[in-house]
Amino acid sequence: MSHLAKKPISVGKTTVSVEAGVLTVAGAKGTLTKRVHPSIAVAIDEKGVLITPKDRSRLAKALTGTFASHLKNMVAGVETPYAKKLVLEGVGYRVELKGKDLVFMLGFSHPVALAIPEDVTATVEKNVITLKSPNKESVGQFAANIRRVKPPEPYLGKGIRYDDEVVRRKQGKKAV
Repeated sequence: MSHLAKKPISVGKTTVSVEAGVLTVAGAKGTLTKRVHPSIAVAIDEKGVLITPKDRSRLAKALTGTFASHLKNMVAGVETPYAKKLVLEGVGYRVELKGKDLVFMLGFSHPVALAIPEDVTATVEKNVITLKSPNKESVGQFAANIRRVKPPEPYLGKGIRYDDEVVRRKQGKKAV
């Protein structure tokens, strides 16, 4: 069994409830819900939330640690939302926020539009995109989808990269 799931998870000021196989975490910045796997038991008491396997199967033991980690992320997200920053680098590369879409001009023959998920808020300042959401999974997945449109290339460093990402540059051809 996981080391994360052996201790009760403290919830602080958030409220946690389990009804009909759905875990709900509510806090100051939002509410998150997640379906509980049938082989996992969730118990709520004054010390915190305790996640235990219902049976002795390998899947149940593996899911206790996974679900404990998900619960910790949900509790942290409804207290302070998760944020990701992406930077566009390249001459003529632009991004605009049009309604519920991010529209990229990245040197392709056409603009690329990506729909922003409902629980993610996006802001654009110059060539920096900031994504915020209480749900760590959705903000991380949307940031990865944005980066996949034009990943940074190693010779000139052009493309979309995370704010804290370091792009290893290659030397290129040498003139002899």
